[in-house]
Amino acid sequence: MSINIRNKLIIDEKRLKEINDFLLNPDNKIISDLLQVIEKYGGPEEINKKAKEAANIERLINKLKAKNSLYVKDLEWLIEQRDNGAFITIDEYRKKILGEKINDIDFNEDYAVTLEISACQYFPAFMAQARQAVEKKELMPSRFIRVRCMKEQEEDNDLLAMTAAMLILGASWCETLDTKGTDGSNVHLGGPDTITGYFGGVGQPNDYPIKWVDEFLYYYINYGVKQVLNINPGTILLGYLMHKLGIDIEFKISVYMGNDNPYAVFWTLMAARMFSRDDGSTSLIGFNFSNSVNNTTIELSSEIRKSLGLEDFVRFEHHILETWKSIVVQPYDRRDELLEMARKIKNISAKHEGGEVDVDSKRDHPSDILDYFVPKVELEKKDLIQAVYRNYLDKHEAVNNTARALTEKGLSFIAAPNLHHRRE
Repeated sequence: MSINIRNKLIIDEKRLKEINDFLLNPDNKIISDLLQVIEKYGGPEEINKKAKEAANIERLINKLKAKNSLYVKDLEWLIEQRDNGAFITIDEYRKKILGEKINDIDFNEDYAVTLEISACQYFPAFMAQARQAVEKKELMPSRFIRVRCMKEQEEDNDLLAMTAAMLILGASWCETLDTKGTDGSNVHLGGPDTITGYFGGVGQPNDYPIKWVDEFLYYYINYGVKQVLNINPGTILLGYLMHKLGIDIEFKISVYMGNDNPYAVFWTLMAARMFSRDDGSTSLIGFNFSNSVNNTTIELSSEIRKSLGLEDFVRFEHHILETWKSIVVQPYDRRDELLEMARKIKNISAKHEGGEVDVDSKRDHPSDILDYFVPKVELEKKDLIQAVYRNYLDKHEAVNNTARALTEKGLSFIAAPNLHHRRE
């Protein structure tokens, strides 16, 4: 009987036809509004061409030179260190950790864990991290998440410098657009006095999804920003549609989206598969679970991802540590769980949003996710900018601790490709 009941779940082709008819209807305003913004920037082919031209290291550095930015010397130093092999290689790192035991271990690169750090808000903190990595023979992550106001970092040249730096490292990175819930898009939400209103949605109400598309295309063609954070079902759908139309957008789903069970994961991945390209690729490049998920949920989600042919396209991103304040009940440390998962789940990243519990908790200014949304000038006025830099370096230390733990277990990881995964 259960088999017969299961058969009732088959999606009838006429239902799929209804969806296609809706998408292709020229009187469909929500699709027409999307197409209008895309045409404003010249259409998919022209958009991708401009974005590729923008994401050129030499061009980005020349723009900084034209602005007499001090960041130019930092980037030139970074290139020099990369080209001279100043950063430790993976083989050197493994031998440093394991000694002669390295000869007895067969590292399975098919299950390599991506080392991820968040949030990398300020270029000076990033440079402090890079210099420390050279000096102490540490690893730089292969993935960086950024949540700083786009307009603010555009004005002080952080956006140009960080984009160039990511290209130099060969790392993937994700920016967070300004058209998000904290921008006042929902006029009925204020501070703590309206906190329960946030439960009903804080993301992109009304016409904000189209504004989000407009903002993405601006930074895509002018700075080569290809990947952005996504927190709303509407903008997630638009990300799928833009990619299907030919724009090489990528996005990652934020922890704020609240995917906390395999049914939610199936819903999201099903839509990704429906709008994937002929080669199976999708714009959904990163999928951050809710912090409340356990290993069983991630394993079930992995089965869903594989069944839908998305294992190579969609990276699962999981918080190993969180900021000490303002997001989770502490202590929060999932490293041991990661070590259990890493042998059996492909394409997963270890995301470090906070420092080690015993370090972060004792700082005069522990890491606080609310700092992400404070303008830099305000942090400077409160004499907190150096504390925020210190918080970031604590996260860097946590990344390296995870790399060590993985290595000691004979497990693989991915650090910054152009710095560490080079051949001698």
